[in-house]
Amino acid sequence: MHIVKIIQDSVIKVLENLYQQPFIPSDFQINQTKAEFEGDYTVVLFSLLKKTKLSPAKLGEDLGGALIANQPHIYASYNIINGFLNITVANEYWLDYLAKNSSKDQPGRQEANGKKVMVEYASPNTNKPLHLGHLRNIFLGWSIAEILKYRGYEVLKGCIVNDRGIHICKSMIAWQKFANGATPQTAGIKGDHFVGEYYVKFNDEYKKQVSEGLARGLDKDTAEKLTPILLEAQDMLLKWEEGDPEVKTLWAKMNGWVYEGFDETYKKIGSDFDRVYYESNTYLLGKEIVQQGIQKNVFFKKEDGSVWIDLEKEGLGEKLVLRKDGTSVYITQDIGLAQQRYEEEKIDRCIYVIGDEQNYHMKVLQQIAKHMGLPYAQDIYHLSYGMVELPGGKMKSREGTVVDADDIIDEMENVARIKTEELGKVKDFTTQELQNLYHIIGVGALKFFLLRVDPKKKMIFNPEESIDFHGFTGPFIQFNHARIKSILRKNKIDEDAKPSGSFLPLEKELLVLLERFSTTVAQASEEMNPAALAIYIYQLAKTFSSFYNEHSIAAAETEAKKQLRLLLSRATANTIKAGMNLLGIDVPERM
Repeated sequence: MHIVKIIQDSVIKVLENLYQQPFIPSDFQINQTKAEFEGDYTVVLFSLLKKTKLSPAKLGEDLGGALIANQPHIYASYNIINGFLNITVANEYWLDYLAKNSSKDQPGRQEANGKKVMVEYASPNTNKPLHLGHLRNIFLGWSIAEILKYRGYEVLKGCIVNDRGIHICKSMIAWQKFANGATPQTAGIKGDHFVGEYYVKFNDEYKKQVSEGLARGLDKDTAEKLTPILLEAQDMLLKWEEGDPEVKTLWAKMNGWVYEGFDETYKKIGSDFDRVYYESNTYLLGKEIVQQGIQKNVFFKKEDGSVWIDLEKEGLGEKLVLRKDGTSVYITQDIGLAQQRYEEEKIDRCIYVIGDEQNYHMKVLQQIAKHMGLPYAQDIYHLSYGMVELPGGKMKSREGTVVDADDIIDEMENVARIKTEELGKVKDFTTQELQNLYHIIGVGALKFFLLRVDPKKKMIFNPEESIDFHGFTGPFIQFNHARIKSILRKNKIDEDAKPSGSFLPLEKELLVLLERFSTTVAQASEEMNPAALAIYIYQLAKTFSSFYNEHSIAAAETEAKKQLRLLLSRATANTIKAGMNLLGIDVPERM
């Protein structure tokens, strides 16, 4: 149990014994004591004054005195300053905590809580490779899934693949026109990149034909709508929906190339899924729910036969759910898939990791579920995140200016190589060990940089900045983990000896921070924000670095002090590794 929870329970028990009335955790706050005051944790007394009818000084004396009298092994001293009760936790508590937790490789991991959650992320289109924007999505989704697992949830990682539609047909038409039968194998290009090139070629040809139409005197709207290559793509989509064998065969072949490419990238970045859904299998879902909604007057038909829902009262306007020709739109498919998942998986919550440009769509999805009285309506959660931009600005797929995920990973590994060689500490590594190290550092730097920012915020990605060994980066944390492992290899921990003695300020600061790991994981889980964990791990590594620079471990003043510092070091390495693993980042033993 974390010390804040222990203090909370102790305060409630003392208050109820002293004043003979019930108290709950929300009646008061507990914060870390500010650096300028003596103490470890502070109980804010102001919110208790009305209930106890006491002055801050009197309440503080009653409470502080009783805490020390009742639990001297936990509370050492207290002081009261302007309505704040500052409590110093007993040295005995910290020594006991260190003894019990130093060797734990997954500190604070929770037992199964019986709740089942699906986290849906990635959602790629099969007309182009994964890009930098996808990486933020994937890293967020994967990390949230792992954090929830750590908190005791049963978690399914889900992915919906957008494998049909006009954008897919654009790549197909361009391949038919310009490929001359080329394949990824004959071209020597990874499958998803190969297909993506034809999506760009389609757009180039489309713009050329629009220009030709304008030159012939067509107005802009007509030139754009009646461009031959676009009409061919639209015709191909109709044939796909009708089940045309030739079109379906080409579609399956080109999607197969893309899936092979995706799988290679997923393996590179250490991402995986438990369930994969394909839009080609789900795009007809939801129509039955719409028909039920019409009967319940949740939806209404317009004169042209299209079906809508009125969400004016919710500030969302009117939303189309079926076109006039009876075909579904994305929201229809999404409600159908949500229903299918609820029935098949019996999940308690579904977390959709989707960019903030889809905030309106996700609000509508939840409102439709609520209006229909669907049982999972309250369990839809949109983890909305901001877009990733490069220093040069936004990326555009059809213009071919998107930074492919594979390219950015290769660049990160190269930067990792250059930075590592500059340090000159890996001369005894084999070629294979070096390649593994560059990959761990490069991908780790990329993940940490994308996860250290609150998901709600837009961000600019800078490869050079992300891989600095001395800043707020993944490599800085990895380096400190490797340094600790080196210390532990050279110095033996006496497992039979109990930690003893008092703590110097930096030793105490490090231990107090270690004890906060489980509450930080809980915070990241509750806020759906891996950045809270990333910031914490950086603070931990930074504090250890200060501690290491200030105090010798191998040449400590006494053997007892050496053992104390070794236990602190091991606990720090274990906590860094556990925290970084929750972000999907490996930490090397040497670097």
